[in-house]
Amino acid sequence: MLRVVVTGSECTGKTTLAEALAEHYGSVFVPEYVRQYVSEKGAAPEYRDVEAIARGQIELENRPAAEASRLLVQDTDLLSTVVYSRHYYGSCPQWIEYVLRARAADLYLLADIDVPWVPDGDQRDRGDRREEMQQLFRQALIDRRLEFTEIRGPRGDRLETAISAIDELLVAGVG
Repeated sequence: MLRVVVTGSECTGKTTLAEALAEHYGSVFVPEYVRQYVSEKGAAPEYRDVEAIARGQIELENRPAAEASRLLVQDTDLLSTVVYSRHYYGSCPQWIEYVLRARAADLYLLADIDVPWVPDGDQRDRGDRREEMQQLFRQALIDRRLEFTEIRGPRGDRLETAISAIDELLVAGVG
């Protein structure tokens, strides 16, 4: 099974793209757990929430992974947990990094910041630092030698680029 994760800075169209890809391939879609966590908490996450967020993301991924046969499309994974934890709190529990390595996706789609930023309460708060956050995601992918494709432009172009990258891996039999 091929695992594809849409990643990148906040408010870059990740959810929209991940849902469109799952629909295009008739596949399973895994949402971003932190969104649910923040909604239930009613406040921005703190360092003490990082481990619960990571465990919740893992659980959310495990359930549909058993249902997917050819492709699993995720709206984020533990890479986001690591990047944001280090950015906001200066560190991340080491076990999360280890689990990320073991669960790394076959392909990451790095959604660019070339779409409008929209505030979202406790979920999005860095509209003025998008380039910085995007560079942190890009560097995290490079440092871990994770396969990624940058996704830019209008919605149609983004979807076309993503489909092309996924199709290449499906043809190659990756996953």
